[in-house]
Amino acid sequence: MKPAPTPLDHLPAVSKSGDLNVIIETPKGCRNKFKYEPGLGLFIINKVLPAGSVFPFDFGFVPATLGEDGDPLDVLVLMDEPVFTGCVVPSRLVGVIEAEETKKGKTERNDRLIAVSIASEDQAKLRKMSDLDPHLLKEIEHFFESYNRLGSKQFKCLGAFGPKRAQKLVDDGIKSFKKQPGK
Repeated sequence: MKPAPTPLDHLPAVSKSGDLNVIIETPKGCRNKFKYEPGLGLFIINKVLPAGSVFPFDFGFVPATLGEDGDPLDVLVLMDEPVFTGCVVPSRLVGVIEAEETKKGKTERNDRLIAVSIASEDQAKLRKMSDLDPHLLKEIEHFFESYNRLGSKQFKCLGAFGPKRAQKLVDDGIKSFKKQPGK
């Protein structure tokens, strides 16, 4: 028996107003890494980060997209306060950290989109990656590298790029999603 569709199965990547829809899996400051399970329509705990390690910002995915790793596109959302798991956050792309992830000898692209919540007041001026404090960008890259290293993966940042490059990844992710059987 095929599971019944959930509301998240029908949420587009981009809203009618042009904002990027981001579904938060793991809130800022959390050690628990949550993952959405489409077949259940629920979020499950995927792993627990070591003591002292927490997500620096809310982390989630863009619905109705498919990245090169076979999962929806990953997004780190900069905003004033953390939100809850499962919250939809209308966001504006500011860029992307392009990266490769190696696990068990297999390397694939696993980029991280960077976005700002439309509701954010503290981050409202951020429009492109060069608007980010360079030290903060290094901290974000370091988080992803160390987080993956703890999971027996190698995460290699290839570079940080602006909103046009990030938008192309979203557009490609939407096309890949639509090419799946039954979509």
